Amino acid sequence: MSNILRRGRLSANQDEDVNRFTSSMQADSHIFNADILVDRAHTLMLNRQGIINNDDCTSILTGLQKVEAGGIKDLDHTYEDVHIALESKLIDYTGEDVGGRMHSARSRNDEVATCIRITLRDGLLDLMDELVTLRHTMTDLASVHTHTIMTGFTHTQHAQPTTFAHHLMAHTTALERDFKRIKGAYKRTNISPLGAAAFASTGFPIDREFTCQLLGFDSIMENSQDAVSSRDFMIESVSAFSNLMTNMSRMAEELILWSTSEFGFIELSDTYSSTSSIMPQKKNPDTMELLRAKVGTVHGSLVAILNITKALPLSYNRDLQEATPHLWQALDTTMLSVRIMNGAIKSMSVNQDRMEQSASIGFATATELADTFVRSCGIPFRTAHAIVGVLARGNGHPTLGEIDAVANNIIGTGLSTMGLTDTMVEDALDPMKNIEKRNIIGGPAPQEIKRAIEQSYNKIEKHSKKHEKLTSKVDEALDELNKMVNEKLQD
Repeated sequence: MSNILRRGRLSANQDEDVNRFTSSMQADSHIFNADILVDRAHTLMLNRQGIINNDDCTSILTGLQKVEAGGIKDLDHTYEDVHIALESKLIDYTGEDVGGRMHSARSRNDEVATCIRITLRDGLLDLMDELVTLRHTMTDLASVHTHTIMTGFTHTQHAQPTTFAHHLMAHTTALERDFKRIKGAYKRTNISPLGAAAFASTGFPIDREFTCQLLGFDSIMENSQDAVSSRDFMIESVSAFSNLMTNMSRMAEELILWSTSEFGFIELSDTYSSTSSIMPQKKNPDTMELLRAKVGTVHGSLVAILNITKALPLSYNRDLQEATPHLWQALDTTMLSVRIMNGAIKSMSVNQDRMEQSASIGFATATELADTFVRSCGIPFRTAHAIVGVLARGNGHPTLGEIDAVANNIIGTGLSTMGLTDTMVEDALDPMKNIEKRNIIGGPAPQEIKRAIEQSYNKIEKHSKKHEKLTSKVDEALDELNKMVNEKLQD
């Protein structure tokens, strides 16, 4: 058969270079299954509206079953996209007088937009599920380490004592926001453009609500020009992926640093490590290094989509075809990265002793010592800051006598004369007592972090149920679609 798309207006077929340049078949492997779903829903609607008869509807649905069974590999890859290749294969099975009716009241413009949204929708649901799992893993680990002391850092320098649980929950709450961003992107993705046709809808009496329901969409994109030309849902989704990957890159960087001999806080399992081809002693955190690099891949996808879609006039332009591969690359990379991070954290070992030792280095208790001067002696914090700043030049564990000497030089009197005692100094220099005093909302005190952990579990459960509800809604709609298809085939 001649090319079903080019045999009318165009008199010549494209040469190999032009075909390679214009073809989207490689990227379209992502949307093949979605295209079958859209074809089935559209065919049922055409029949329901009296646009095609029962026999043709049944023949088309039977042909689509055969196309689906053969998969994208059995399609003619000389066509420029999966939609025409699939239609051509259907016509091979049914004849043009039957299969050629399927595309009534539809354009590739609304068809591809619908397929992309269905495929992305499934990916967003899967990513939400993976994020719930990662957050659960991190919260479980935090619940074990509410009393594991470690140094907190600013500027990669020892700052103040905290706990490993407090540190883990900082990342977990960031991932919670990532979940919400992805859920928001899902809401604006799961809208049906089907029925918009090329851009000006169609003169056939179609039922857009019917196909919307069959395909599990939440609502319809009403303006037909907007429906075929908008790719803001792709931009929003990849923006959410980029944010998530940025947050995970911070985690990856810390795991890389913490697995060094200099830190020794954690050790990744062998599964998530590699060795050297020449240095037999090496155990390298390669998965985290690659995750750190793949962030750039996702960021690059976002920038590419933004640049491809900018300044495009309404309505559909072929430029949009070039944006879609970047969407799938970003989705696939982000999904795998979340799973890798979950596995790495779940299987790593934690060196609690090394973490606790680090808390006594670098005078990390200096802030609490200054606060103690303020509380016990009534001096301004800025004055206390100056006194402790001078003491920081020493060994990081000053005595009351050394404190008095410095204070005498700065304010003309020792702090012991103002109520400071040896016990107060020792308590201020104790990392765990530092932590226990920070019992306000969001602080690292064990009691407070246990509350945060419980809250995290509650939110994870809530988000898991929301994910299940969204997934069930789509599954129920597609089950109904399959049921209607089967009923037609049996009749």
